[in-house]
Amino acid sequence: MSENLYHEITPEGFGIAIEKDKDLYTKQSPFQKVDVFSSRAFGNVLTLDGLMMVTERDEFFYHEMITHIPMLTHKDPKNILVIGGGDGGTVRELLKHDSVVHIDMVEIDGEVIEASKKYFPTVSSELDNPKVSVLVMDAIEFIKDKTDLYDVVLIDSTDPIGPGEGLFNEGFYNNVKKASKKGGIVVPQTEGPFAQSENMQKTYRLLRKVFKNVAPYCSVMPTYPGGYWSWGFCSDEVDIPLDYRTIDEKRALKIEKTCKIYNRKLHSAVFCVPNFVYELANG
Repeated sequence: MSENLYHEITPEGFGIAIEKDKDLYTKQSPFQKVDVFSSRAFGNVLTLDGLMMVTERDEFFYHEMITHIPMLTHKDPKNILVIGGGDGGTVRELLKHDSVVHIDMVEIDGEVIEASKKYFPTVSSELDNPKVSVLVMDAIEFIKDKTDLYDVVLIDSTDPIGPGEGLFNEGFYNNVKKASKKGGIVVPQTEGPFAQSENMQKTYRLLRKVFKNVAPYCSVMPTYPGGYWSWGFCSDEVDIPLDYRTIDEKRALKIEKTCKIYNRKLHSAVFCVPNFVYELANG
């Protein structure tokens, strides 16, 4: 393939390709290879070990979905934990919510944070907000001794390989549950139903062992393999939000006006998943 073409191919033999303008940044961190390149189609693009993470053009699909579904389902989310999310997009979306008092963001790789601050300023714009503590450390160690602290936990991780592998096991999910307050909501990214179906199925088997209420919700994601992504809504006390009329309409309307994809009707519609996705999450 052309040296000016970024491509990511799944084990199944299909993937995505983006024409590069030029390479902007490359560094081997202790955990992974961090690259940024510019493109005509998607603006600046961040990859980790060659795998697609963030583009300027379509990042809102991911960050709005992982954030606003749990935040608007929770009645009063004040203290938030973000695991991963070093690009800052999830933190940016969280701070649209006036109820937020404090956010801990735990990212293992400081190089991801630094690259994002330099090359993705509209994504990382709130990482220096005084409400945010950015902790460069292993979330597995961070979470071990935490109890009854967080209203919402968002696991904005990479795929279950390399530095993200330990974020996909029962022991870790149990520690996350212990760190959550009563009435808390946990949402991990749970892979692509089409391109990573085996990983997704394994993840939901673990989540169902730990949480009483578990359901997938999905959105398109143009630059991820398969173009379709999932997140898992998990809680012991909070029901799956299958009716958007049960959420706080005033809060939702305010958030909706700031978003490119999220709206109140979509809030419940994303839980109406295709049959094959339901089977993966419940098989």
